[in-house]
Amino acid sequence: MASPLVCSAAALSPLLNSSSAADYICQQIANNSALTSDATTAVNAVYLLFSAYLVFSMQLGFAMLCAGSVRAKNTMNILLTNVLDAATGAVFFYLFGFAFAFGSPSNALIGRRFFGLSSIPDFSQSYDYNYFLFQYCFAIAAAGITSGSIAERTQFGAYLAYSSLLTGFVYPVVAHWFWSNDGWGSAFATSNLLFGSGVIDFAGSGVVHLVGAVAGFWGAFIEGPRMGRFDHSGKSAGGLKGHSTSLVVLGTFLLWFGWYGFNPGSFLIIAKAYGQSGSVYGQWSAVGRTAVTTTLAGATAALTTLFVKRLLVGHWNVTDVCNGLLGGFAAITGSCAVVDPWAACICGVVAAVVLISCNMLAEKFKYDDPLEALQLHGGCGTWGIIFTALFAKKEYLQEVYPGRPATSYGLLMGGGWRLLAAHVVQIVTICAWVSVTMGSLFYVLHKLKMLRVTPEEETEGMDVTSHGGFAYNEDAGEKDKPWASYMAAQA
Repeated sequence: MASPLVCSAAALSPLLNSSSAADYICQQIANNSALTSDATTAVNAVYLLFSAYLVFSMQLGFAMLCAGSVRAKNTMNILLTNVLDAATGAVFFYLFGFAFAFGSPSNALIGRRFFGLSSIPDFSQSYDYNYFLFQYCFAIAAAGITSGSIAERTQFGAYLAYSSLLTGFVYPVVAHWFWSNDGWGSAFATSNLLFGSGVIDFAGSGVVHLVGAVAGFWGAFIEGPRMGRFDHSGKSAGGLKGHSTSLVVLGTFLLWFGWYGFNPGSFLIIAKAYGQSGSVYGQWSAVGRTAVTTTLAGATAALTTLFVKRLLVGHWNVTDVCNGLLGGFAAITGSCAVVDPWAACICGVVAAVVLISCNMLAEKFKYDDPLEALQLHGGCGTWGIIFTALFAKKEYLQEVYPGRPATSYGLLMGGGWRLLAAHVVQIVTICAWVSVTMGSLFYVLHKLKMLRVTPEEETEGMDVTSHGGFAYNEDAGEKDKPWASYMAAQA
């Protein structure tokens, strides 16, 4: 970046033969420089706020996807949990989460400033309210992933307990490790980088997707499968499909739209030149490239899923394609800013294969996850972490992470093993941390009989037993209505 223009009245006076004119010109230049700086700050603030709004819109995507993926008798329940993920997350991330994640200066394990947003704005850390809002939207995204795993059989109080702990403590600690300036695994650290490289998890294949998936795994594993999901021989009964493909597709497109804030927005600022001021190449170019890699990874994953599932099951399945698309997005999230578009296509193809393989394993081991959250966000998120370590490009890393050693980049791009080693450590530590914390919570709730609803409640549906009625207000008294017959069959 070029140095700002400095006007010297002493040097200018002899040329103008007037000290007053020189003072006036220098004052005007100083005023214009200040206005330019303010405008740049405002542009960056608006960019981050707009990105935050896009990420928040993903909550509507999660809500529609979850609602369409469960049976009609549990629609109101899953919608309410999605609303409360956002509401509960706002309070707990405000009180504790932001401080634990980004409360610098701190130690390498956990933040310790800004509880309740005290001392915000803090311009020494470049933290303003817009930064808090953006990070809050990421925290509730992780909680939304978990809610899908334990859908249709979980007591409402358990939802509130896990959402509070995840957004207020578990997720923020991981975010501190890999995204703050003080974190032990962060690529933004000024010294003692992990394996001399640090972890490159740009928008959170590990920090968001793997965290939410592992938390959901423990809830679903401890609860066990939904009634009727598997028969007595352990084979899939195949009768628990979601009630609305339309809602699944709507949710998928809303999530796709929100991902353009999730990934490109993670640059935090856009008005930054790479090189001399006035260059046509800058962070705005990287933002555009990131949107392109995100799009291509999702698209290739969707197409791969379409044709592979056609070969496996003999028909074209839109729900599988939607999940494949989202799996591609989850995989590219960590590397979206530091890989080329051609590499993003590879990421998407492999993500689809990973998702299909994980679904086969889940069925083999009788693991029931109505939203395929572990397989999608966990499996594809893990692949995304490894993919980054293989394909991260040296040039892009130097632009996005200028403080890192230039010698550490993707293994298949000639950068050696250090980045891959750091990413393996990231996977192991996230799985261990979330297992200890969230696994313990779900186990305690299970022992206290506060986790799973009774068989009678599960059979009847939680909309009736916990929320006062069905989400769809059809007249069930008219037995000749198709909907009434459908509801009777669901019960």
